[in-house]
Amino acid sequence: MGSPVVDVAALRRRVQKAAILRVVGQVSEVVGLTITAQGVAASIGEVCDIHVLGRPRPVEAEVVGFRAGASLLMPLGELQGVHPGCRVVPRGRPLTVKVGPGILGRVLDGLGRPLDEGPPVEGIDYPVVNRAPNPLRRRRIDRVLATGVRAIDGLLTCGLGQRMGIFAGSGVGKSMLLGMIARYSAADVNVIALVGERGREVLEFIETDLGPEGLRRSVVVAATSDQPALVRLKGALVATSVAEYFRDEGRHVLLLMDSVTRLAVAQREVGLAVGEPPATKGYTPSVFALLPALLERSGMGERGSITAFYTVLVEGDDLNEPVADAVRGILDGHVVLSRALAARNHYPAIDVLQSVSRLMPDITTPEHQRQAGLVREWLATYRDAEDLINIGAYVPGSNPRIDTAVRVYEPIMEFLRQHYSEFTPFEETMARLAALTSEGR
Repeated sequence: MGSPVVDVAALRRRVQKAAILRVVGQVSEVVGLTITAQGVAASIGEVCDIHVLGRPRPVEAEVVGFRAGASLLMPLGELQGVHPGCRVVPRGRPLTVKVGPGILGRVLDGLGRPLDEGPPVEGIDYPVVNRAPNPLRRRRIDRVLATGVRAIDGLLTCGLGQRMGIFAGSGVGKSMLLGMIARYSAADVNVIALVGERGREVLEFIETDLGPEGLRRSVVVAATSDQPALVRLKGALVATSVAEYFRDEGRHVLLLMDSVTRLAVAQREVGLAVGEPPATKGYTPSVFALLPALLERSGMGERGSITAFYTVLVEGDDLNEPVADAVRGILDGHVVLSRALAARNHYPAIDVLQSVSRLMPDITTPEHQRQAGLVREWLATYRDAEDLINIGAYVPGSNPRIDTAVRVYEPIMEFLRQHYSEFTPFEETMARLAALTSEGR
């Protein structure tokens, strides 16, 4: 007697049509932004739907921890109407974002949904939380990425796949600088994350700083300051995932994130809500675990690349505050914006002497490095003698180095100043830098 023939295709169809039993829990307590649910079989990072009577759509929430056998969730939307007894249904998967070629030119919210009232994004589901590329499979950074900003291209040259920080206090022009880099850089795609921004600044950045031309090759992810902490946190992760999608397609991506400080504040809110103890200046340990996990996801990949600029808001212009110090230690360089330069109407307000690109020696010619070094020396010499020069105590001819620095100071300032609507090709920047250094001889 032979074995019975099994119709695998029919069995597969029956399995696909079968009703899946889900363990449904219920809300037992809500304290602040933390929802306690009993009977939920879900893991950390899994999204759950909280069904509220009278609301057409369930409240989305994510599992962020456990306590005494109960699941702790934080909302990805408004908590209005949630009460003890509401059904909590796990989705069985973490948050994903739809990505595809049609995503270019779109503005998304912190969860990857259209914010521009356009049609839904069509494409594949891409995980929001990913691992950084294998360090042994990353290609070496050996090419310059031209940003169109003279101060960066000439003295703080950035490589394709490099990660840079922009450190600035509030109101010093970091959004203007980000807009210039987004409009003029040589990258194929821009991905811009506005994390914790004021609501009015989103449209202002898109229309004024980015412009229609910049938006056409960009994806903007905006999670404003009024959104729940978890949505602001997800905004940064969603933007990084979109950048990873284009990188995996072999494209050269420019990721601009404003700001890492507000991301750290959002993670601190999440950590404190689930009972994590505050550590350095109120920041929880999970903040300093999140930063390298997120920032290492950008950079060079096996095929494409993600060149990233992350802004860091420094409280009281203190570059040694905890978040700024941690980010500076992870990234491949930093651009410091000076409030004193901004007060003199000098934009972009880049303090060249406090800024550095760690990869500049690897991607530039010896002649370029010599010219940039000369400009730095002259700026440092002038700054050391500036007080004497301003009060008239310095006698010309008493120090040849100071005489040279005084002579070339204004041409250097003219080279470093650049209107936000002005684009300078990399070749022109190099020619102007060469002319500037020859003038000082």
